[in-house]
Amino acid sequence: MNIMDFNVKKLAADAGTFLSRAVQFTEEKLGQAEKTELDAHLENLLSKAECTKIWTEKILKQTEVLLQPNPNARIEEFVYEKLDRKAPSRINNPELLGQYMIDAGTEFGPGTAYGNALIKCGETQKRIGTADRELIQTSALNFLTPLRNFIEGDYKTIAKERKLLQNKRLDLDAAKTRLKKAKAAETRASQLNSARLEGDNIMVNFSYMLNFLHVKWLKIWAEEVTKSEQELRITQSEFDRQAEITRLLLEGISSTHAHHLRCLNDFVEAQMTYYAQCYQYMLDLQKQLGSFPSNYHCNNNQTSVAPVPSASSNVIGSSALTSTSGLVMTSPSNLIDLKEGSGSRKARVLYDYDAANSSELSLLADEVITVFSVAGMDSDWLMGERGNQKGRVPITYLELLN
Repeated sequence: MNIMDFNVKKLAADAGTFLSRAVQFTEEKLGQAEKTELDAHLENLLSKAECTKIWTEKILKQTEVLLQPNPNARIEEFVYEKLDRKAPSRINNPELLGQYMIDAGTEFGPGTAYGNALIKCGETQKRIGTADRELIQTSALNFLTPLRNFIEGDYKTIAKERKLLQNKRLDLDAAKTRLKKAKAAETRASQLNSARLEGDNIMVNFSYMLNFLHVKWLKIWAEEVTKSEQELRITQSEFDRQAEITRLLLEGISSTHAHHLRCLNDFVEAQMTYYAQCYQYMLDLQKQLGSFPSNYHCNNNQTSVAPVPSASSNVIGSSALTSTSGLVMTSPSNLIDLKEGSGSRKARVLYDYDAANSSELSLLADEVITVFSVAGMDSDWLMGERGNQKGRVPITYLELLN
């Protein structure tokens, strides 16, 4: 029974406090009540925290989109995370493409040029898929998790204390309003009690009785002055204490920025590693494809082939054949002559080439070098010479000059 009485009293007290805050808030919005303003430093800290929260949410969301473009996959990962379960491993797009290429190359025949190229491209795509998976894992651990911890942890604590500060301010302003009204009532009661009534007609007597009752009612407010002053002191103390707690939490935003900066550096380093790996994989693939023996090179818009003799130059290992779409076809006559001969020829470099090791020579597009054959060298390579630099060069990157 006592517990029930206590709960009822507490419920009634909470309801009264809530009603008082609601009235104070409404009157402030209507301009009928004064509002205690926070100091400029605290307001600045609150604004900084709110700004940090908004932009952290945007960066977090867009980074998740960047790392996982599939919205269904993101929803699935979110559900598993909330269930505190590990999401099932899923093949990513580069790995899937790589598998398709490998299967197609196997079907066409690894011994064919196209089949072999497909297999090598597929293997590279799988490596890129693995690098992509590592990027996602590293970024989630070192970048996304700290941002999410701030939104779901630190900022929620700040928001809770900020809401409590707002309630303490409303309590303080409500106490100020009650004290102001109590003092005004006390003043009016004093004025009415000292007023002298003249005349003895009925209306005067009736007016006197109304004023007397009104004064009695106003005296109730006068009795509240002492109580209101005490309540004001209490609410002011609670407000100051809560303002200090909130200020200490908000000053931690600077530390949060410093921590997020370190996380951002980790994210940039992870991206740098990922793109460097992808670049190296594609560079290796380009070299492998460039070393394939082939009879022609063409662009993707090739429609027809018509032989056009070249008057000024020959593509290494071929006579040039071109079409309206830019297709170039070659025959091995010039290459055979050069391979069988002991002389050297001038050649123009068609594309940039980075040496894979010290036995190869790096090339720049449009430069002219000297090339010659060496006994026992692979048929896809020639020996190139530029000044005092010498090394192997792939024939598909060169064009013989007359």
